[in-house]
Amino acid sequence: MDRTNTLVTIFGGAGFVGTQIVQLLARKGYRIRVAMRRPDLAQHVKPLGAVGQIVPIQANIRNAESVQRAVKGAQIVINLVGVGFERGRQRFRAVHTLGARNVAEAAKAAGAQQLVHMSALGADPQSRSAYARSKALGETEVLAAFPEAVIIRPSIIFGQGDGFFNFMGSLARFFPVLPLIGGKTKFQPVYVGDVAHAFAVAAEGGVKTGRIYELGGPEVLTHRTLLQRILHETMRHNPLLPLPAAIGKLLAAPFALLPFPPLLTADQVDLLQADNAVSPEAIEEKRTLAAFGVEPTPMDAILPSYLWRFRKHGQFDRQTA
Repeated sequence: MDRTNTLVTIFGGAGFVGTQIVQLLARKGYRIRVAMRRPDLAQHVKPLGAVGQIVPIQANIRNAESVQRAVKGAQIVINLVGVGFERGRQRFRAVHTLGARNVAEAAKAAGAQQLVHMSALGADPQSRSAYARSKALGETEVLAAFPEAVIIRPSIIFGQGDGFFNFMGSLARFFPVLPLIGGKTKFQPVYVGDVAHAFAVAAEGGVKTGRIYELGGPEVLTHRTLLQRILHETMRHNPLLPLPAAIGKLLAAPFALLPFPPLLTADQVDLLQADNAVSPEAIEEKRTLAAFGVEPTPMDAILPSYLWRFRKHGQFDRQTA
């Protein structure tokens, strides 16, 4: 494949994971379209490549026509779009299921050679969580429209600018107690650089297609242990307050009425009841990071590089043990 003459369209390419993927593919010489609802908010990706190599364009995966325009002429299509909570027209089904179908159908019609789709560990059509159900149904739609697609399910992703570890660090800084819902639920956090590398390998046809891959890091931790790790890195001593799911949903109800992103939703409470780790089947069938030639990066190598900012005195506080 002639990389300099190969066009890649990345939906959601200006986000946390997308920026990493854009940078990797730009270094390889690909021309890149970053498709966003608000391309004016994607200007920070342009300096990641040569002049004119990376171009933000307008597209909304809920609008089939805009998706078709975005993938026209692209040999590689990557869909990273997802929402963590529902607001306005951004509903789980509209984005994760119907939107995923729009991208897959448009990629097939445009003659794209590769389609790589971002899903999530825990995707399950029988889940209590609408988020997890919509992700699973999206996978079905993608494979129906584009059977050769590669679907990637990461666990919680950590790294500079992540949503989970920075969020919990902020809570630890501002609240004396941290609520703990689903304390025994298992997670397998994976480094954003490893996830981006997997997407780049898949985009270049480096793994078997028509398969679902599950990405997790080297450690499987309970939710309780994960919060304790964050408190250790931030040098905080907030007590953990275990809450049953029913109380968690009751606390989440008022946040749904507020105009800004909620701290907690009822659907997230449901998500916290299900394990979020790589399945034994994926390990046995080699549908993990190993398939992409990636050695998982441990959290200890990355978390200290950015969680220090949640310590009382920032970088001037030093861990002694």
